[in-house]
Amino acid sequence: MADDRDPLAVSRRGFVATAAAALAGTAYARSAAAQTPAAAPAAAPAPAPTGPITLPPLPWGESDLAPNLSQETISLHYGKHHKAYVDNTNRMLATAPDLAKLSLEEIVKATAGKADQKGLFNNSAQVWNHTFYWKSLSPKGGGQPTGKLLSMVQSDFGDFAKFKAELAKAAVTQFGSGWAWVVVEGGKLKVEQTPNAENPLTSPGKKPLLAIDVWEHAYYVDYRNRRPDYVNAVLDKLVNWEFAAANLG
Repeated sequence: MADDRDPLAVSRRGFVATAAAALAGTAYARSAAAQTPAAAPAAAPAPAPTGPITLPPLPWGESDLAPNLSQETISLHYGKHHKAYVDNTNRMLATAPDLAKLSLEEIVKATAGKADQKGLFNNSAQVWNHTFYWKSLSPKGGGQPTGKLLSMVQSDFGDFAKFKAELAKAAVTQFGSGWAWVVVEGGKLKVEQTPNAENPLTSPGKKPLLAIDVWEHAYYVDYRNRRPDYVNAVLDKLVNWEFAAANLG
């Protein structure tokens, strides 16, 4: 049978019903939102642990080594990685009061090779390594050493070119993370490489003169996986031979 109802009335009744349903849904949503507990504010980051080990200032400005090492690289390397090693060392020293009385160098030597102190060794050694590394770089670096250091280079390696090649090889071929070092031992100049946090301090009779960091965070922002390019930039433009000469004495 045909629907003889007024189409306009039917349309109005449908509109009213739809609007009422929409209003009811909105009211329910508001009520539910009002009853939902507000999210707790994000917790403030834990303060950095305090302790006897401090983050020393850089010997130059963060942008001073650009373009060979960018401000971004130095900011991340120093402000994040180096600082983290300092914070971790202080956190561990909080439960080792006897070690906390020692100097940083003494802590490194006292914890080397001890399985139960591996974490403290790794972090304290990295604090020392990075502080030494920053001093091994200079905005006015590069070139070649002079005086007594150059004489030892020539005596022990033949000439500066051979010495530089040996140092570059040590830095480039260190597998994974680690360091390349110039050390003096028994009156002889030597080039060495160490993995991870290891350094010459733990070898009696060795005196470190210079360090090159070859952990990826030292160069990846600027050089990606091109470690040889980073090493060449350090040796050509940044290496601080005056610092090495001062350590030689």
